[in-house]
Amino acid sequence: MGGQVLRLRDVTVRRDGAALLRAIDWSVREDERWVVIGPNGAGKTTLLQVAAALLFPAEGAVEILGERLGQADVFDLRPRIGLASSALAERVPPDEKVIDLVLTASYAILGRWNEEYDSHDVTRAVELIDQLGCAHLIRRRFGTLSEGERKRVQIARALMPDPELLLLDEPAAGLDVAGREDLVRRLGGLARDPKAPTMVLVTHHVEEIPSGFTHVMLLRHGSVVAQGPVESVMTGDNLSRTFGVPLRLERGSGDRWYARPF
Repeated sequence: MGGQVLRLRDVTVRRDGAALLRAIDWSVREDERWVVIGPNGAGKTTLLQVAAALLFPAEGAVEILGERLGQADVFDLRPRIGLASSALAERVPPDEKVIDLVLTASYAILGRWNEEYDSHDVTRAVELIDQLGCAHLIRRRFGTLSEGERKRVQIARALMPDPELLLLDEPAAGLDVAGREDLVRRLGGLARDPKAPTMVLVTHHVEEIPSGFTHVMLLRHGSVVAQGPVESVMTGDNLSRTFGVPLRLERGSGDRWYARPF
């Protein structure tokens, strides 16, 4: 069993008097791959912002990569965490080239200026872009990419600093079926790579759970419905409680999940 990467104890987050997360207890170890599932408004993105050291809780304690949030220097901590999210994508200059977008992750900045990158950085960026199936896009500008291409490039960027923790906020959102299946397949390969960082993926579709993910948390109204190994937590009853409607859960080939209403 790997060491502890993330630990939340009795964590509550409030905004404008409303609780977005309620008394969350959660532990993630380095050899685990987690999916956080819940309906819109469940608190999934808020949870990921806490895990990324971007949001401090109103109550409770958070430890990320052995550092206590509130005591650690977040500017030292954040480069150890890879994050891919739509909010980050919206800040990317549309004329930024794909290779530069991935390279600038080394400096935790957006927008290439006059930074100097050594050959190791360039080689790593090219390899990551190729790994995510984007080698043909390396000189393209971000604003010209399709939604699926943007998602894959964002993940390559998140991996560029060789993070110890990789956070993916709804990586398949907005993709058509072909784009979703391509991305889920690539994420499954990454999840099964023993050299890959600890991963946490947020989604509200069970069909977007890649194979190779080991644990799941189900969230509703900011509270945990159930959490633990995929084999024990992914049940029709738990999913029905999470989404508030009767659902039948099916497992298809390749360890993929599908939910159907009764």
